Amino acid sequence: MQYTDIETLLQRAHAAAPTLAAMDECRRTQVLNDVADAIEAHADTILEANGRDLAAMDSASPLYDRLRLDESRLQGIAADMRHVSSLPSPLGIVTDANTLPNGLYIRRVSVPFGVIAVIYEARPNVTFDVFGLCFKSGNACVLKGGKDAVNTNVAAVSVIHEVLRRYDIDTAVVAMPEPTHEATRRLLEARGLVDLCIPRGGRRLIDTVRQNAKVPIIETGAGVVHAYIDAAADIDVATAIVTNAKTRRVSVCNALDTTIVHKSRLADIARICAPLADKSVVIYADTPAYKSLLEGGYPTSLLEHADDDDSAPIWDTEWMDYKMGLRTVDTIEQALVHIAAHGSGHSEAIVSEDGEAAEIFRRNVDAACVYVNAPTSFTDGAQFGLGAEIGISTQKLGPRGPMGLREITTYRWYIDGHGQTRP
Repeated sequence: MQYTDIETLLQRAHAAAPTLAAMDECRRTQVLNDVADAIEAHADTILEANGRDLAAMDSASPLYDRLRLDESRLQGIAADMRHVSSLPSPLGIVTDANTLPNGLYIRRVSVPFGVIAVIYEARPNVTFDVFGLCFKSGNACVLKGGKDAVNTNVAAVSVIHEVLRRYDIDTAVVAMPEPTHEATRRLLEARGLVDLCIPRGGRRLIDTVRQNAKVPIIETGAGVVHAYIDAAADIDVATAIVTNAKTRRVSVCNALDTTIVHKSRLADIARICAPLADKSVVIYADTPAYKSLLEGGYPTSLLEHADDDDSAPIWDTEWMDYKMGLRTVDTIEQALVHIAAHGSGHSEAIVSEDGEAAEIFRRNVDAACVYVNAPTSFTDGAQFGLGAEIGISTQKLGPRGPMGLREITTYRWYIDGHGQTRP
């Protein structure tokens, strides 16, 4: 692929964006459905490109599973795009309206941002998800994927462009700059050409974007995720939740990193963690939990003694691997203090049959998504009924949690009068 100079690429995207905002909704739906069909029709090409990227990556890397595509995952991507196409348009929605005493009629109406840039790591599914959500919401998109997925991303954008050309739509509305640090830097400085930038990845990526961006950003991605096993937890429920949240897919941001257990349930912790041994999960446990796991028969080869100090760096780790921290607390308040010190505002869970404890946790934990007796693995745009997601926002200003169509629109105030003047 011949990459276009990024300034030219952004100028073209900026110029083409208004055509998306003005597009008929029926046409928008047809395009998305045709792209979904094209993903399935070109599966061999996409998978061949993905195979080249996988061959260049260490299979032991936590990013390997994120990078990997197969027929099933491609079918899921296509299904998500069809779902997005079927959702109501997020544009032109009147979210507030009022007639003033002077007769002025004022409305707040949803509109596209314009050009949305997304910077992400080795996750080629994001390429399709971002395109689908941006196209549906009338936004041009700049897809700045990582170099580890370069072949897959080129193949994906080629499929999208093929469909756009079929509809005589300017392909500049889906732009892909060269996967270099220099391109990222210039993208973050593109005031007037990029209306919003969304980083999607680990803390290092998000910190880089936050520290260097001169364009508006929404932070997403990094997740240090906890599950608190309360004194009133159902053991079977706790076992299922910890197993699913930790092992369903370890490389994603909603995966469980640290389990916090009330001291009264230490005798049950070996039973709760037993299924993790089948997945070879290494547990880094504080002294009380370590002793209970040893006595309960958790394999010593999968057991490490963690620092009892609550400020130890291990409690800040987003593992993205078959590894988990295990922390003991005396009270739910201690659990909340630990999460406040080490959580990332992503997803947190409590397992408890005590409604009061659940409500205390809900009210006091600082996270975009708070679960009671359910695993954090559900933090996902598709699972929330959004069709797909452009990211999981962990900040407090603006969108929070899975970001779908509504979260990538802004609004204008429309004011209609009949000659009124201000005194």
